[in-house]
Amino acid sequence: MKLRKFIEAGLLLAGGFVLHQIMPPLIAGMKPDMSLLMLFVVILLYPERDLVLVSGLAAGMISALTTTFPGGQVANMIDKPLTAFTVLGIVLLAEKLTVLKQFKLRLGLIGALGTMVSGSLFLGTASLIVALPQSFAALFTAVVLPATLANTVGLYFVYPVVAKIKEQLPTTEVVSNDKAA
Repeated sequence: MKLRKFIEAGLLLAGGFVLHQIMPPLIAGMKPDMSLLMLFVVILLYPERDLVLVSGLAAGMISALTTTFPGGQVANMIDKPLTAFTVLGIVLLAEKLTVLKQFKLRLGLIGALGTMVSGSLFLGTASLIVALPQSFAALFTAVVLPATLANTVGLYFVYPVVAKIKEQLPTTEVVSNDKAA
């Protein structure tokens, strides 16, 4: 795996960190995790198992460091890698299903399902660690569903921009001038 892919993924996840920081809490100290949006972009650009694992772990650490939810540190570290592999599965499955050949439909599915899986895993894990401040259903409705809408719509705007920028980046190859004597 090329180091360049890891660097690009890191930069995108750093952008996700910024989005996560500026998002205000909605209810009970929970705020939609907009860093998921950038994790989804990374997976769409590089659907490779090793990079998905590292990106999921990095997104989990970033979210764990910035969470305002009690018990959210552990929940994020569990949720993000599992969500990353779920989204990778959706991406790989979508390539094989003729029904999902239309890319816009695929983006919507990834944004919606990925965010709902992440929110469910987060809330489920957090409920095992600490008592939720409100019911699972109330938190899912008040936080996860708005985040699902935001991530899905955001993916339609962000992914094409990032893909276009990536397409225009120069590719560099290391050329060695060393000659065997």
